[in-house]
Amino acid sequence: MLLHYIDLSWRSIRNTPVISFLMVFAIAIGIGITMTSLSVYHMMSMDPIPHKSDKIHYVQLQIMDEGNEWNTDDNLPRQLTYQDAVNLYNADIDVLSSPSFRTGFSVHLNTPDVKPRMEQARLVNKEFFDIFERPFIFGGAWTKDDQDNKPYVVVISKSVNERLFNGENSIGKEIFLDNKSYRVVGVTEDWEHHVKYYDVNNGAFNPAEALYIPFAIAPLEEIGTWGNMNGWKLEQMRGYQDLIISEKVWTQFWVQLNTPKQKEEYGRFLMAYMEDQKSRGRFQREELIYSLRNVNEWLAYNEVISEDNRILVALSFMFLMVCVANILGLLLAKFLKRAPEVGIRRALGASKQQIFLQHIVEVSVIGFSGGLLGIAIAQLGLWGVRETNSYYNALATMDVSMLLAAPAIALLASFVAGLYPAWLVCKTQPAIYLKSQ
Repeated sequence: MLLHYIDLSWRSIRNTPVISFLMVFAIAIGIGITMTSLSVYHMMSMDPIPHKSDKIHYVQLQIMDEGNEWNTDDNLPRQLTYQDAVNLYNADIDVLSSPSFRTGFSVHLNTPDVKPRMEQARLVNKEFFDIFERPFIFGGAWTKDDQDNKPYVVVISKSVNERLFNGENSIGKEIFLDNKSYRVVGVTEDWEHHVKYYDVNNGAFNPAEALYIPFAIAPLEEIGTWGNMNGWKLEQMRGYQDLIISEKVWTQFWVQLNTPKQKEEYGRFLMAYMEDQKSRGRFQREELIYSLRNVNEWLAYNEVISEDNRILVALSFMFLMVCVANILGLLLAKFLKRAPEVGIRRALGASKQQIFLQHIVEVSVIGFSGGLLGIAIAQLGLWGVRETNSYYNALATMDVSMLLAAPAIALLASFVAGLYPAWLVCKTQPAIYLKSQ
């Protein structure tokens, strides 16, 4: 019976091509605009590392003296001082942790064959690659001995490896970052994340860094940050050594805590560390406060998904409702024009239920066709977003769930639009049209 209704639907659509096209196009435009905004919102709100997002935690410490305020709701700085990051990492506690900050270098081979290019880099410790599960093509992270004693090593991305070494295994080869030589120990896959969740301070949707070098190199080469740096008191900065012992906050610190018990123990460790620092003249507040937020809590804390994004999604659905209202009017005109035919069918024995289902199937065919066309329009819209703002390159795309959602939303919208016209036409009284014949 369903196939029969689908056949009748196609016949009806072919008999009224103009009005049918208008309905399909109205659905397509509504779905295209809705899925463009919904896809971006979906990618923004997606859990970036779902299998362990509840295990990776970002550390915040209340470092300011009494009476000083920070521009956050809970009065906690979003980053740590260099000395706190180093102290926490070197503490005798059995967890995976890593400080990090963003910087950049001119990358070259010190030959005329390859032109230098500025690349973003991140200073991290070896545990960073395990915490965030960076996949390696060649080699791996540097060793503890490299990190402590021979820190002039580097992990490069696939794209850098292809540019410098034509994609070959480059382990053991030398590259230059500015004027210093570094030995390649690993080549990672390019990190195609949709949210740069490990460093939202410097742009939540910026691309990942192409280079990773040991955190210990920072004081050796006096490497400055390319990210945010803030302070809460006046300090004289006569050189890099003053910076790394200052109260300026400019490093991030992540720790992997696999169980609630481990998180509780690490929290006690942080409180003991703050008490110790207080005895040394720092953290002079009556109440010592720290925070351990997991990945999704950290993204929510930084309002990665802004209210503007939610409003945009709501407006796109409102536009879809306008399209549905227009389709309802066209369906009323189309179905009521068919009333004499329906009256004869009723006289020949067709039930109200059969008439209703026939028209709902026709509406569904129109909606499904509009949904498929809407996907194409949404892809065009997402392409426009990527072309106008590269910041959204990783977000302006449709994954499988969104590709499936588009025709589903279109079917639901068309069903809502078709309910009243289908119900109205199935109430046609056969006697009225039999007399007219």
